[in-house]
Amino acid sequence: MKIAIVTACPSGIASSLIAAGLLEKAVTELKWQADIECHSSVAPMTSLTEQQIAAAECIVIAANANVNDSRFIGKKVYRSAVDAVFTEAKAYLEQAIENATELVISHETDSNETNSNASAVANSNAESRRKTIVAITACPTGVAHTFMAAEALEQEGQRLGHTIKVETRGSVGAKNQLSSAEIAAADVVIIAADIDIDLARFDGKKVYKTSTGLALKKTKQTMDNAFNDAQVYRHGKTAASGDASSEKTGAYKHLMTGVSHMLPLVVAGGLAIALSFVFGIEAFKEEGTLAAALMTIGGGSAFALMIPVLAGFIAFSIADRPGLAPGLIGGMLASSTGAGFLGGIVAGFLAGYTAKLIAEKVQLPQSMEALKPILIIPLLASLITGLVMIYVVGGPVSAAMNALTEFLNNMGSANAVLLGIILGSMMCFDLGGPVNKTAYTFGVGLLASQTYAPMAAVMAAGMVPALGMGLATFLAKRKFNGSEQEAGKASFVLGLCFISEGAIPFAARDPMRVIPSCIAGGALTGALSMLFGAELMAPHGGLFVLLIPNAITPVFMYLVAIAAGTLVTGVSYAVLKQSEEKSVTA
Repeated sequence: MKIAIVTACPSGIASSLIAAGLLEKAVTELKWQADIECHSSVAPMTSLTEQQIAAAECIVIAANANVNDSRFIGKKVYRSAVDAVFTEAKAYLEQAIENATELVISHETDSNETNSNASAVANSNAESRRKTIVAITACPTGVAHTFMAAEALEQEGQRLGHTIKVETRGSVGAKNQLSSAEIAAADVVIIAADIDIDLARFDGKKVYKTSTGLALKKTKQTMDNAFNDAQVYRHGKTAASGDASSEKTGAYKHLMTGVSHMLPLVVAGGLAIALSFVFGIEAFKEEGTLAAALMTIGGGSAFALMIPVLAGFIAFSIADRPGLAPGLIGGMLASSTGAGFLGGIVAGFLAGYTAKLIAEKVQLPQSMEALKPILIIPLLASLITGLVMIYVVGGPVSAAMNALTEFLNNMGSANAVLLGIILGSMMCFDLGGPVNKTAYTFGVGLLASQTYAPMAAVMAAGMVPALGMGLATFLAKRKFNGSEQEAGKASFVLGLCFISEGAIPFAARDPMRVIPSCIAGGALTGALSMLFGAELMAPHGGLFVLLIPNAITPVFMYLVAIAAGTLVTGVSYAVLKQSEEKSVTA
């Protein structure tokens, strides 16, 4: 038997690649031959050739994304959602061959007028229910939640028969960008974002705002709410009363916007500093050397920009472009006065709300209104922010920051362990949610003060949930079905990359057992990391940061801390997890 296979999912990352691998293995077991076209955004795609299509006895399409099937007209085709592959790939292929039907051009007229009219009515009803949706997903790190939420929205939209396109604002920039024509044709716009998104292009459209977490975990509810609660967005005007709930979490979103723009500087700066240590811990002190140049790039430039960028984009999130300049200036003053990242956060909110207040309250003649965003707001907001930072905020916050840094650098082992337990537990509590991000922001912020131990504990603990779930599916295979075992493999890989969200599918199904298991392992890892004095220069990358010499120290004990937490989480959940048979009869 010779077949051709096409797999595709909205993000082109997880489901498409996993389905292709499972089907390839099943084809081998069945002793068939197959040519596979895997639609992926992380690997090059090899499209099926005309010869391969002609030679195939059947075309199998496992996809939750649009796939051009006009090239398969005249062939026997079987189509399903990509998830159908995960339970039992071999049985799936056998069923596909049995149920495949010939794909034809459906333009013939029906000779039976009654059937034709009934079909027209049915199509009309279906068309009236079908909606066109556009969406944007974005999270602070732009790695996991961004793409997982996008895939969840795409799958739910297609399941409901709607047309949907999702633009992802990830760490590599905007992908699958929405065109002006697609926005104009949309019935509703869904913004699933944990950071601020410029909505100017959606002026006059019905917009519904939510978080990536809700879009991922409660996708159907998100879709229903979008149709029922979306309100017409007017750019530049105060949010409608329906956005009151989002205003309650506005401060968190503004902070995460600043953190997301700061992260690339932290990564680049931290790794440049680590590379300078390759030549010796104090080699950078010798002027004119490569080590000194690397330290200037990392510590003198990238780290110097961290706090101004943090403050600038917090203010930008609050007041749009007029807030950027006073935010950057306030952040620079926070840095120069020694107020550190705490001062940068204060400066960002102060600049943002000052600029917003001036924009709303200061009224000018129409002929001078154009001067407000480029002259009046930046000048007044910068003066107010700068004077407050110099005469009011700078001194006390600087003293608090110095005291915190001193405490962290000189704390005893008992305090270090306690801090590690707290940070580790927070990282595992909500798997990428607000509590997780709070601990993460704390660790990242301290990098600017050359305090590297909390960041090490945060990243180590953040790897544990996904690694632990992968280990549990290996230790107790009989308790997990086929799709859960495959999810466990993907989760383990995501854990190695410091993507805690790999554990979300397990937490969504069994939160009362998964979350405590993750917290126990994360707390142990955080405690051991702090006890061993582990230090980390970069805020992301997982174990792949090990490829950079001196980015993590000491390496062996750091790995011991991660392994210990992973064992605790994996073993505890493997013991607590109910088998499929028990859970069904319960």
